[in-house]
Amino acid sequence: MKTQEIRIEDYNYSLPDERIAKFPLPKRDESKLLLYRNEEISESIFKHITDYLPQNTLMVFNNTRVIQARLLFQKETGARIEIFCLEPIEPHDYALIFQETRRCSWTCLVGNLKKWKEGTLSKTIFIKDQPVVLTADKKKSHGDTHLIEFTWDNETYTFADILDAAGVLPIPPYLHRETEKSDLQTYQTVYSKIKGSVAAPTAGLHFTPEVLADIDARGIGREEVTLHVGAGTFKPVKSDTIEGHEMHTEFISVRRSSIERIKSNLGNIIAVGTTSVRTLESLYYMGVILDNNPEATSEDLVVKQWMPYDMNNNRLTAERSLQNILDYLDKHDADTLVTATQIIIAPGYEFKIVKGIVTNFHQPKSTLLLLISAFVKGNWKSIYEYALEHDFRFLSYGDSSLLI
Repeated sequence: MKTQEIRIEDYNYSLPDERIAKFPLPKRDESKLLLYRNEEISESIFKHITDYLPQNTLMVFNNTRVIQARLLFQKETGARIEIFCLEPIEPHDYALIFQETRRCSWTCLVGNLKKWKEGTLSKTIFIKDQPVVLTADKKKSHGDTHLIEFTWDNETYTFADILDAAGVLPIPPYLHRETEKSDLQTYQTVYSKIKGSVAAPTAGLHFTPEVLADIDARGIGREEVTLHVGAGTFKPVKSDTIEGHEMHTEFISVRRSSIERIKSNLGNIIAVGTTSVRTLESLYYMGVILDNNPEATSEDLVVKQWMPYDMNNNRLTAERSLQNILDYLDKHDADTLVTATQIIIAPGYEFKIVKGIVTNFHQPKSTLLLLISAFVKGNWKSIYEYALEHDFRFLSYGDSSLLI
């Protein structure tokens, strides 16, 4: 069967609501850890993960940080409008847009849109006891997203300050609860650095400073990449086959030194989370694009959804592919690769870089479950049946697994 013809119903399973972890455990690394090695399943506690990592492992973490992306406005009529910032448009750069001091534009989702036909929304917020008037104007719409321009009347403060003061952290919708103060800490990885995600790379939520110190003490390598997780990660597959599902495009940033280290450790790469998997596997296809077109621009390097399946006969080595990226960076006198990916990883996909995955347990009929199935060669049901039978907690705040 062609990958595009996969029926999403074949990736369904019964997930009782009581198995969805609504809150994390008091201590992150006390979560359960399912071990899948050589097609055998066992379990441990996450804080002992270093006991099960192969020698010479290089772990790759996604250092993205979740932003307080939900902004709530109230019209004079009393109608409550929610604006959910998805992607920066003007300026079209995460670092720059958070530094803006007057205005900026984002692609957004809008809640209660029918109550906001026209006009400007405004609200007064307080930053360090100083009042700041924030306004939002809807400029144009595309499908279910909208271009929103934000302005504020005090250039002392950046848009990062605005979000920190007025924004709400967007916890996953399937938790069916409002964001609580504790989420500001528990829904971030301890190593998060680069602001931009609207959802956490949740496999990383289990790591504590103690576990990271243990990793270092055992000589296991650690490297970081950045992929800003979009709201599309929660987008259900509504079509019968996955061919009808459009993947979201996500921002990627990887330093040259990281690519060099990944290249030097091929065969030993364990990705922390599906976001790190998507980043690493996308790097391979970016190198393929450069192999076919050495003059490619950063826009040309964006990995399209079905590219890996359209290039099944490609036999470029991962080493050569990564070297192509290093040559590209040299040519452009750049220290960091900045581009995007729309990759979908599903059964039929051939992994080029990733040899192991640390990941949580994902929703039925989700693209994340398709990725896991591709990695364990279709054996996902036995893993999920074990987890359900052995009281594992599911989804973002749930337990973890190590798949090798």
